[in-house]
Amino acid sequence: MADMAGDTLLTIGELARLTGLPVKTIRFWSDEGLVPPADRTPAGYRLYQPGALVRLGLIRTMRELGIGLAVIRQVLARELTICEVAEAHAAALEVQIRSLRLHQSVLRTVAGRGTATSEEIQLMHKLAQLSAAQRRQLITEFIDETFAGLDVAPGFVSMMRSAMPDLPDEPAQDQVAAWVELAELVQDPGFRGSLRRSAAAQARARAETPAEPSREAHQAMAALLRERAAAASAAGIEPGSPAARPVTDEIVAAYAGHCGRANGPAFRAWLLDQLEAGSDARYERYWQLLGIINGWPVQPSITPAAEWLITALRSA
Repeated sequence: MADMAGDTLLTIGELARLTGLPVKTIRFWSDEGLVPPADRTPAGYRLYQPGALVRLGLIRTMRELGIGLAVIRQVLARELTICEVAEAHAAALEVQIRSLRLHQSVLRTVAGRGTATSEEIQLMHKLAQLSAAQRRQLITEFIDETFAGLDVAPGFVSMMRSAMPDLPDEPAQDQVAAWVELAELVQDPGFRGSLRRSAAAQARARAETPAEPSREAHQAMAALLRERAAAASAAGIEPGSPAARPVTDEIVAAYAGHCGRANGPAFRAWLLDQLEAGSDARYERYWQLLGIINGWPVQPSITPAAEWLITALRSA
């Protein structure tokens, strides 16, 4: 071939040399009708117009973007525009990217645990792929089954229902890990049983309490407990030591006023029972995980303070 002008035709070998594509690939695309030959030699070899170079470049670009041959055929036949194909393909890639990010987050969660069976990995991946509606349904079923038939505080169940896991479209790795842990937690029969026992104890306590404290009063009482117990721990005061008694007395007196009950040995025994019934740290973990998933501000933990007071009351 001397030049590219006029009616000069190109062989497959020449197209391969000029484009860098393998002869086998050009022949396949030609067989598929994407690059039809303009003529054949007397020996039957295919010959192509110089315009085939541009056509091959377009096909290669679209294939590198993952576009299928059927769609490429529509573009070449001008049934679809490049812009239409690019928009549809970009949307499809976005879905694929989200799926890959979820898969990556699950793998990092597995790596962070240090050990996991193939069944556990499969379950974690399945949980991560649940839709928003499926996540809500999982939590709703947990709430319904755990608190069914219990006379819990007004607004408690509605508060639980209003706090649903809401993963963003592109969750961070810690959000995916938190969701997987939360989903495993709410399906744990041991956690469900413990939480139901705690709720039943609280229902009995409500029946024995003259007046129902407000939510703000509960928050103030929890803040006082955290503050006093944290200060005692920071000062090196062991909950079972004589030095802990003034702190314990102050907290117990505040609880008695909070519940509207007379302070004394009977109340201390009753308070210890209530604290022990609600001492499962997994309930606090439930709310911590929801906070991570939904991007809520980190709340101070009540568990260390409650454990300090439980030990102090047992020792007394």
